[in-house]
Amino acid sequence: MKRPRRAAAGLVLAFLALQPPAARATPPGFGGPFTLIDGAAGGRTVTEQTYRGKFLLLFFGYTNCPDVCPATLYKLAQTLKQLGSAAQNLQTLFITVDPARDTPAIISRYAALFSPAITGLSGTPAQIDRIEQEFHIYVGPTDPKTGAITHGTLLYFVAPDGTFLTAYPDTFSVKSLTAQLRARLSTH
Repeated sequence: MKRPRRAAAGLVLAFLALQPPAARATPPGFGGPFTLIDGAAGGRTVTEQTYRGKFLLLFFGYTNCPDVCPATLYKLAQTLKQLGSAAQNLQTLFITVDPARDTPAIISRYAALFSPAITGLSGTPAQIDRIEQEFHIYVGPTDPKTGAITHGTLLYFVAPDGTFLTAYPDTFSVKSLTAQLRARLSTH
């Protein structure tokens, strides 16, 4: 029953993401507490509190994704490069939807291939399920032949106090996302 609810939430977010920034309203109930594992930090446990005081940009995907995830991570890396020092108050997280294959070490190394400023996080299936629920991430069944996983591709932007601000579609241009993030980051 939670899959249709996630799909509906994803559609709402997709609609909001396509609206001009001034027209967007923050939907209630997005985000919340989480506990995950940072493989780059020696398997250290991280929570939403670890990142308090920084803006968060979250992207959910998996390392075996053949197209959307690597393309989005590449554009995120370019955006972070364009932001330069303006990104010092921004933490970008790549969170797996495939904890069985994406161990903390694997996802951390993968994220670092795109940018050292992108932190790859994994966790137990229960931990991943919880954050998927908190952000209403659609995750479909795994294709038994290819291992491909259908999943939502929005980027979630969270304020330093943990408040969900907006979502961006994975179809963003580096120029557009850089400008939008620069404007948001300069307000704090």
